[in-house]
Amino acid sequence: MYHPLFKVLITEAQIQQRVKELGQQISQDYEGKQLHLICILKGACVFLADLIRHLPLEISMDFIAVSSYANSLHTSGEVKIIKDLDCSIQGRNVLVVEDILDTGLTLDYLTRNLSARCPNSLRIAAFLSKPARRIKFVDVAYVGFEIPNQFVVGYGLDFDEKYRNLPTVSVIQSEG
Repeated sequence: MYHPLFKVLITEAQIQQRVKELGQQISQDYEGKQLHLICILKGACVFLADLIRHLPLEISMDFIAVSSYANSLHTSGEVKIIKDLDCSIQGRNVLVVEDILDTGLTLDYLTRNLSARCPNSLRIAAFLSKPARRIKFVDVAYVGFEIPNQFVVGYGLDFDEKYRNLPTVSVIQSEG
């Protein structure tokens, strides 16, 4: 699956080590509590799958799909919920699991939307953070890696629905 235009930014071993560390930190923070994980589709599903293996907690999960790209490579700034949660989060300890915090527009919208549903607590775990692109501040409790302002694929992140299955986070380099 190697592509000559990929440059590995984060190796598989680095990812697995960091996800294990995040799992340990989250487990300590929620020790003795039930935790409800909300995975933001589609990109965060790989991160979620690995993360839950490191959470020796009583957990439940749900999924939400949002879009701010309107069939474009650049955010439209308008966020829409495409698939909403299946169950109520009222009174629950909620951890939103996201693949990448980029501009912050999507997570800001989602945080406000989910807070209105009266969870007991609401925190965010983002696998990647790209601070150079931030427009809206979002309080993220757990960050896997901070990365430079480059377009990345792999470990759930895609380009045109491709490359999500790469075990690394890689940059697509231009041919020129």
